[in-house]
Amino acid sequence: MRSDLPHGLALWRPLLLAGALVLATLSPRAWDVERMAQAAQRLGPQAVQGVQALHPVLTSLAEADDTARLDGVNRFFNRRIAFAEDTQVWRVDDHWASPLETLQKGAGDCEDYAIAKYFSLLALGMPASQLRLVYVRLQLGGPGGASQPHMVLAYYAHASAEPLILDNLVGEMRPASRRPDLTPVFSFNSEGLWQGNGSQRMGDPVARLSRWREVLLKARAEGFL
Repeated sequence: MRSDLPHGLALWRPLLLAGALVLATLSPRAWDVERMAQAAQRLGPQAVQGVQALHPVLTSLAEADDTARLDGVNRFFNRRIAFAEDTQVWRVDDHWASPLETLQKGAGDCEDYAIAKYFSLLALGMPASQLRLVYVRLQLGGPGGASQPHMVLAYYAHASAEPLILDNLVGEMRPASRRPDLTPVFSFNSEGLWQGNGSQRMGDPVARLSRWREVLLKARAEGFL
């Protein structure tokens, strides 16, 4: 992650669409099953397989409480996606992948985990106001050690609640007070951009973060919004 963030598929079609029609009847959802399946076909076989694995998870969590939804989505992506830098996956210094792009590659960096979890939770109907992607400084080797840029997803049960952290480096979801190794720099979601993880607004994230604007468009095209 960079530190300068501010500045043969036709064969799958019958199976995918049949699965989409079955899943569409199971429970209320915010995601578009058919659009997601079609987007996966365009990306490749690993995206198709990823969607086939993701749909049952989302369906099983559709009526669950927030804790179960957070845990289920966090576990799914932490287990399915291998960590790799953008230079390895995309051959560029910095790329923010959409959820299906990440599933197609089977690998991603910290932003990609956080983005995939964020949009999957939105797809389950969780309000954007309860979720923030948080750019942090990650302390390495204890106090006084080196630090590096990192991104996590934070969940707020209500506006003044202590956030719960979903991280690809630590499998267990923990309250922010139990993650002293993380120092928030700025946070954002579909609705705003903030200093640290507080209430001081820094403007419109869509206007200020071009990669975020691109990811929003891709996630919408993939049926997550």
